[in-house]
Amino acid sequence: MQLFLDTANIEEIKAAARLGVIDGVTTNPSLIAKEKKDHKETIRAICDIVDGPISAEVIALDAEGMITEGRELAKIHENVVVKIPFTPDGLIATNALHEEDISVNMTLIFSPNQALLACKAGARYISPFAGRLEDIGHDGIEVCSQCQDIIGTYDYLTEVIAASIRSTAHVFRCAQEGIDIATIPSSVLMQMMKHPLTDSGIEKFMADWKKSQN
Repeated sequence: MQLFLDTANIEEIKAAARLGVIDGVTTNPSLIAKEKKDHKETIRAICDIVDGPISAEVIALDAEGMITEGRELAKIHENVVVKIPFTPDGLIATNALHEEDISVNMTLIFSPNQALLACKAGARYISPFAGRLEDIGHDGIEVCSQCQDIIGTYDYLTEVIAASIRSTAHVFRCAQEGIDIATIPSSVLMQMMKHPLTDSGIEKFMADWKKSQN
């Protein structure tokens, strides 16, 4: 299972990269805006830190605008994956960029039907939003699993990125279900490393060591 970091904060990415457990990074317009830095420069900086897929989202909503932006984003670095929202225009743009061998992460997917269409359009990745689905009473991780089942049935060259991950429980369920990738905020990554028995175990080891040195 791959873990992507869902952030545009350079310091968070550097800290996570040092752990050796991050396989890629996903960003979106909201995350980029939060950092108040140039979009392309931020993506370039992330590519210098993490050697893996880096999702950079288009701002345009029309097909031609998405295609033009996608081409420009793809020029930043060979690891850039163009992130495109699921809409009819998004499908057109995804298919066009796929024909040019530009990888696309189709985002804002909320159903297996949308996932199927994204795969047929040539998306390299699809991002079902687990957390937002749960907000309206659906099992978000189950939807991610259903999307992945469709891919496996028809051998599409597409990977599922479980997005809108909000807890360590979400990550664990992704691992249980065999989801390809989970993209997680830095806060969830930090929580994954915490356990009170680990902390108490270290305290006991150190206390025993100090006693042995007296």
